[in-house]
Amino acid sequence: MVSDTDDETLAKALIVDDQKEVADAYALRLQGLCSVETVYDGEAALATVEESTVDVVLLDRHMPGMSGDEVLSELTGRGFDGRVIMVTAIDPGFDVLDMPFDDYLCKPVDREDIRTAVTQQCTILGYEMLGEYFSVESKRAVIEAEIPEGKRQDHQQYLDIERKAAQLAHRIHRLLDDPHELFEAFEAIDREGR
Repeated sequence: MVSDTDDETLAKALIVDDQKEVADAYALRLQGLCSVETVYDGEAALATVEESTVDVVLLDRHMPGMSGDEVLSELTGRGFDGRVIMVTAIDPGFDVLDMPFDDYLCKPVDREDIRTAVTQQCTILGYEMLGEYFSVESKRAVIEAEIPEGKRQDHQQYLDIERKAAQLAHRIHRLLDDPHELFEAFEAIDREGR
């Protein structure tokens, strides 16, 4: 397993390919765009996703042991909240119509295509997270406006939603180039009763 410096300000990509040189080459192509971790089998991929927040998985379909298709199915079953790009030498057939991936790149993939695909999936995920954030934050904001702090700090559900809003905001800032205007417009809405 190889991991570059974890930069908390960048989106996190996980590259999963049993060919070490291919995985490492993709990691080099993504350098500076996102924080990258590489693993060389399906079990390690699932363990990595379980241990940390991964935004985009670049997943090879054909691997010994657990195939990419099996990893994809397992990620879906576990409720993985990131995006999956299949990056593979397997020519797609009609079977891909039922597969829950977000993009499909056929090898060999050049530097700009892989960077563009990852950027696009991070942007999509960022906007999905933004919708979830607005839902959570509107609940938190209305409670904050209407209920005294002492009562809020003793309410576990409120504390959970406050924590969730902070986590979502942090992740959105990693995924989107400049979400400040979106946050400012949301915060400008008056949610207090008149």
